Amino acid sequence: MRISNALPFIAILCMSCAFCVAQSSPSSAHPVPAGNPPSGPAAAPASTIVSSSVGPSAMLQPSLDAVQQVLIGLKMDKWKKGTVRTETSDKIAVIIKDLKETLPPLMSAGDAAPSVISKQLPVSRNIDALYDVILRVFEAARVAAPPEQIASLDKALSGLNTARMAYDDRLQDSAVAVEKQVSDLQTTVKAQAAIKCSTPAPVMVSVCPTPPTPPKVKRKPKPPASTAPPPGATTSPKPAN
Repeated sequence: MRISNALPFIAILCMSCAFCVAQSSPSSAHPVPAGNPPSGPAAAPASTIVSSSVGPSAMLQPSLDAVQQVLIGLKMDKWKKGTVRTETSDKIAVIIKDLKETLPPLMSAGDAAPSVISKQLPVSRNIDALYDVILRVFEAARVAAPPEQIASLDKALSGLNTARMAYDDRLQDSAVAVEKQVSDLQTTVKAQAAIKCSTPAPVMVSVCPTPPTPPKVKRKPKPPASTAPPPGATTSPKPAN
């Protein structure tokens, strides 16, 4: 696919909480084998793609309707008999079933979130697979179908190819725009971290509080010395004058 270079980055985005949602598409969603689409025209500016609200239906549905109308209108009884006609009839039945059953819910999910890449990838894969099988039908028609049927198939196939290339270009440009957003965010975070590391930490001055003055202890006065004789002592009489 033309967007294969952007898929690894999308996987990384799905693992980060800010930019994407993880989405896995089961193989049953693709009833026909995927092909290798050719390169498309130059991509539009990413800013235009990201801001656009146009879903896949607006870009792809007209060409898909034309393909379905041509396939249903093919008259296989006018083809040359043989294995080519039988195998082509089976391929046409698979394509019409995919157009009616498998593709519509994928398109609805893409229309509901036109800027979400994880909702657009299933549509792109399915369209590329359809184109690959329709191309085989066209090659078989060149061998066994009448000229008018070959011409109608060629016109429908060309219209689908133009639409799918434009859609794949839009999807790839959206992935590039998201990648730029992530890169800008990483640059901003690194710059902020560098500024934070280069700013010296403020010096913390420790201010010790003044210790409290201990209270003055009042000393108790000593009692005066007693002049009374101790108990049991005899008192001498004073001499007379």
